[in-house]
Amino acid sequence: MKLKIGDPAPVFTATTTDGNTVKLSDYFGTKLVLYFYPMDDTPGCTKQACSLRNHLQEIQDKGAAVLGVSTQDVASHQHFTEKHQLNFPLVADTDGSISHAYGAMGGGGLLKTAQSLLGVASRITFIIDESGHIAHIIEKPDCDHHAEEVLTLL
Repeated sequence: MKLKIGDPAPVFTATTTDGNTVKLSDYFGTKLVLYFYPMDDTPGCTKQACSLRNHLQEIQDKGAAVLGVSTQDVASHQHFTEKHQLNFPLVADTDGSISHAYGAMGGGGLLKTAQSLLGVASRITFIIDESGHIAHIIEKPDCDHHAEEVLTLL
């Protein structure tokens, strides 16, 4: 089932870059930019993460936090974070459960099936409101200008 605006965001518990546990409920009362990306340290994913990094203060000023999600492990996320000086946590969704719950992995079509078999999430962003509901969905983020897309919707 594909998520749509107004739906409750699927709950999750996961490990972040720094080894801490994070849950969706940790963000109740604030907005959350939850973005899914295919793989650490690839050109598009790096541009997307750096766009959010460069505009994080503006995003926070609009009452939102940022979490990146991909299926690589904590060590990969730590390397990616250090290399690009990311200033927000990345979630290690190593079993793909969060990606599946949000529809970022699996689904119809040959490409989605292949990505799922390879354990790679699609690029999609969810803006979750203070009550834990989907407020906006960016189906095809512009990697170079992703923060600007997010800021327009916050």
